[in-house]
Amino acid sequence: MNPDNLRVLIVDDEKSIRRFLKTTLVSNGFTISEASNGKEAQEVFLSFHPDVIVLDLGLPDMDGVEVTRLIRKKTQTPIIILSVREQESDKISALDAGADDYLTKPFSAGELMARLRAVLRRLARTENDPVFKSGELLVDLSKRLIKVRDNDVHLSPTEYDVLKVLVMNAGKVLTHTQLLDQVWGKTPEDFQGVNHLLRVTISNLRSKIEPNPTNPSYILTEPGVGYRLKYDS
Repeated sequence: MNPDNLRVLIVDDEKSIRRFLKTTLVSNGFTISEASNGKEAQEVFLSFHPDVIVLDLGLPDMDGVEVTRLIRKKTQTPIIILSVREQESDKISALDAGADDYLTKPFSAGELMARLRAVLRRLARTENDPVFKSGELLVDLSKRLIKVRDNDVHLSPTEYDVLKVLVMNAGKVLTHTQLLDQVWGKTPEDFQGVNHLLRVTISNLRSKIEPNPTNPSYILTEPGVGYRLKYDS
């Protein structure tokens, strides 16, 4: 998807960060609007209609996780979280609230653009485009077909269900809770053993689709948070 005419709402109380983000994004063809707190973000969101939101967690009037929840009640517009917080619990809270990705400050312009490209690819995909390709991996959801290096790969129903959820959210971090809910309809509190089952299923998937399962190329681990299916840049 071409960034020209795509709108990004930057929400951060630090003027220097907003300036850096605006310079980076404008130079890459995006149209920008800004907000410095949660209340202003909601107001600008309604008038600006952004395609993507870049949101700081540490806002002066409310937490960015709460802003994420409020926005998610209205729209599925992608949200990329920015924060100095490095704790796994903060990342999980933001992602479970509906954020699409999480960048820890400080970050590079290149890293931000890579995350934005992944978000835009998800925006461009539709249910009429069910084929996912990355490297030598091909997944055709309409045919329930998985190939690696043109060889058919046979998955168990649970393995397929996990891979399908990852493909439908390719490039996005999915927390353990999100995968447990979408595949098993469970939370860790509902079924104590299902968290282990998720790890085993991911391990089995990697053994079938990865060139080197001990150093995965496709299903990447976000330590303590969840998993991400890598999209080719």
